[in-house]
Amino acid sequence: MKVKNINGTSDNTCKCESWLKHWENYGGGKAGLCVVTSCVKKAEVGAHVQKANSTDNRWYIVPFCKDHNALTGKEIDISDSTKLVSANTKETCAK
Repeated sequence: MKVKNINGTSDNTCKCESWLKHWENYGGGKAGLCVVTSCVKKAEVGAHVQKANSTDNRWYIVPFCKDHNALTGKEIDISDSTKLVSANTKETCAK
């Protein structure tokens, strides 16, 4: 699956401690490795992404290493099995 890392979202906050914890709380598991295809680094952040080449322009959270999180605006291949967790807190932790 291709996603784009969104630039300028670090000001957005949620009630989960961190965006990585948000992904763990609503993604159904503990973040291990970065979900970028072929990356073997530890997931350190919950990255704000959008689906690439899609009419769905909602924001999602996925676990990235810091290196991949720095690639803003670029299309990035992630594992097809990655759970995309809504970054809209009204749908998750702000309920």
